[in-house]
Amino acid sequence: MVSEHSDAQDGDSAALALKILVAGGFGVGKTTLVGAVSEIRPLRTEELLSEAGQSVDDTDGVDHKTTTTVAMDFGRITIRSGLSLYLFGTPGQDRFWFLWDELSQGALGAVVLADTRRLEDCFPAVDYFEHRRIPFVVAVNCFPGARQHGAPDVSRALDLDRGTPVVLCDARDRDSGKEVLIRLVEYAGRMHTARLLDSVG
Repeated sequence: MVSEHSDAQDGDSAALALKILVAGGFGVGKTTLVGAVSEIRPLRTEELLSEAGQSVDDTDGVDHKTTTTVAMDFGRITIRSGLSLYLFGTPGQDRFWFLWDELSQGALGAVVLADTRRLEDCFPAVDYFEHRRIPFVVAVNCFPGARQHGAPDVSRALDLDRGTPVVLCDARDRDSGKEVLIRLVEYAGRMHTARLLDSVG
């Protein structure tokens, strides 16, 4: 979940690095979010969509999409001095889900990106994190021209556990993406603290 390393430049004896997953359906904006917030050049494993993939990848609503993530995206963002997030964008298609178990090892929490035009596409990610008790927030990527829905409506539509945060965002905007990540870190911190207190209580 966390790692510590020396950070003499900031004068801190140890810096905290937290692992965050970015998940969601095909074409929802995971690669875009990681790229927008990352302070390093993001690692991307995108390939061109092929004819062979047309039979298994549902591109309805994302007709403009020409590439897909086949392993993961990776980026890093410093939230404040001594606190960095390492972002792992997961592939959206079912056939790459064998990677999820590896990527989720040691994760503090996850962001589930949602597109209200294809809301059902994020059900598998929501189920995955709920069943594994990994804290997550749902970030509704507000695409241009898409009908706007409030956070309570999205929460009901996804049948989220009570208290699971739903936030509206623009995956292309660094500040918007950073706010989503801060919200996740705060929520995951509360969840992990509550579980720790339950275990010792």
